[in-house]
Amino acid sequence: MTQLKTNRQPGLGLRPQPQAKQHPWKRLLNYARGYRQQIWLAAVCSVLNKIFDLAPPALIGAAVDVVVQQQDSLIARLGVVEVFDQFLLLSLLTFIVWLLESVFQYAYAWLWRNLAQDIQHDLRLDAYSHLQNLELAYFESQSTGGLMSILNDDINQLERFLDIGANELLQVSTTVVVIGGVFFVLAPSVAWMAMLPMPFILWGSIVFQRRLAPRYMNVREKVSLLNGRLSNNLSGITTIKSFTAEAYERSQIQRESEAYRQSNRRAIALSAAFVPLIRIVILVGFTATLFYGGLEAIAGTLSVGTYSVLVFLTQRLLWPLTRLGETLDQYQRAMASTTRVMNLLDTPIAIHPGDRPLPTEFVRGELALSNVTFAYPHRAPIIQELSLHIPAGKTIAIVGPTGSGKSTLVKLLLRLYEIQAGTITLDGIELRQLKLKDLRACIGLVSQDVFLFHGTVAENIAYGSFSATPEQVIAAARIAEADEFIQQLPQGYATLVGERGQLLSGGQRQRIAIARALLKNPPILILDEATSAVDNETEAAIQRSLEHITANRTTIAIAHRLSTVRNADCIYVMEQGQLIEQGRHEDLLAQQGIYANLWRVQTGLRA
Repeated sequence: MTQLKTNRQPGLGLRPQPQAKQHPWKRLLNYARGYRQQIWLAAVCSVLNKIFDLAPPALIGAAVDVVVQQQDSLIARLGVVEVFDQFLLLSLLTFIVWLLESVFQYAYAWLWRNLAQDIQHDLRLDAYSHLQNLELAYFESQSTGGLMSILNDDINQLERFLDIGANELLQVSTTVVVIGGVFFVLAPSVAWMAMLPMPFILWGSIVFQRRLAPRYMNVREKVSLLNGRLSNNLSGITTIKSFTAEAYERSQIQRESEAYRQSNRRAIALSAAFVPLIRIVILVGFTATLFYGGLEAIAGTLSVGTYSVLVFLTQRLLWPLTRLGETLDQYQRAMASTTRVMNLLDTPIAIHPGDRPLPTEFVRGELALSNVTFAYPHRAPIIQELSLHIPAGKTIAIVGPTGSGKSTLVKLLLRLYEIQAGTITLDGIELRQLKLKDLRACIGLVSQDVFLFHGTVAENIAYGSFSATPEQVIAAARIAEADEFIQQLPQGYATLVGERGQLLSGGQRQRIAIARALLKNPPILILDEATSAVDNETEAAIQRSLEHITANRTTIAIAHRLSTVRNADCIYVMEQGQLIEQGRHEDLLAQQGIYANLWRVQTGLRA
């Protein structure tokens, strides 16, 4: 299997190696190597806390021994003969033990909880950073809600286990080792009775773990589908309302939620049975110790103090194991979530990031496509052996019917997809050689599907140019013919635009997008249906600003409205992914071809 190089992300975590068959716990430990010291320290504090937590029963047994044996007690044989002194020593030891137990409880709680927060923080950042680097095709095959479920719910599930579950497993293990050792030292004839349930408990835990794992994986998948449906519906609430589809969508949510509930019920049916079964097994060991240990104490073969210690420790050994079911439940949920998060991190990045730098100030903006062929996954080619030349500093237009490949061409220039054949060069350098960040930094895109972030108008214009001054923001807005309407908004440039810019009209969003691209001041500007959502007045305003917009830069205008591109230096006409015609507006009209037909359709019979 191909191994990816281990690379450190923003946090301390390490990118795991892509080993799909590796156990999720090992994958998590591999990721958390940077936290090894903190994990060890937290584990030591958990173990020490449990050791001091188990000491009071021994001190109680010693106190009973003093009461019964007095000067012949175990402590007296150690040199402290007087009963008063023995109780004074026991009181002092009790104070120290309780104090240390409290100190280590605080220490392990602080360490584990902060460790959980740190790993959760870094894992979310690493997963999100990796997600941003994946090609556009990945997002088109995934639901937004499903990805949100991984970045939020699954990582939170893992955090909950690290917060509590890891400590529980360590303390249960410590309890078994310490108490088992004490039993075989103090009363080997009774110890086997207390330890008898342990193999059955461990075997049962393994069986339950194996059966729970696929059920909790199914739970995570179902909640991902539910989140996807909820996210999709909230984004499309206007469409739902306009088509009065509320009842239908409620039924769809009910169906997904019911599937999630049933999936959880199947997991609960198994996990809920664990504790009662374990209690029955535990009861056998506790009863045997109580009964046979009592008989040996009466017979004199076992001291009363030792018997007291055994009874107390048996309870401390076995009853905490009933919490193993809850801990196991957390563990399986966390491992299912870990698998989903790690699978996301292991998703290979299909687009090579490039290694050749290209400072924006040195870009002339000459683009050339040579025999380019591209097809979306599992579809016929949408661009076939396309060749065209875009001179530096010129304004060219690309027109054609819907589905001819115009917008796809924009995605290829930005390397949102990789071409299957041919080459695309910028200033004579193949795009695949250029660093992706440098390539995209020199291109400004105004898309027909304008996306505005929830924030102010000024913040959206300055998006990508985060160091821009208010004066620069306003200047860009004026060139884009946006300043006038912005000044009329309730708080001007400080007005909130709402999620996806829903508080603004389509034309207002379009002009803000143009201002955003202009503020970036790229050597290459792509206008992908930039006037598709504007009225005639706004289109005229944008046309007036084209002189300023296109000055000293390469401009690619993709349009259905031919009136917006009639003054371009060259117009390319595409059909079914191929170049059919090219030339200036007047030349294309004279050819009486596809362009002339489109012009007649849009303007009547005028030629």
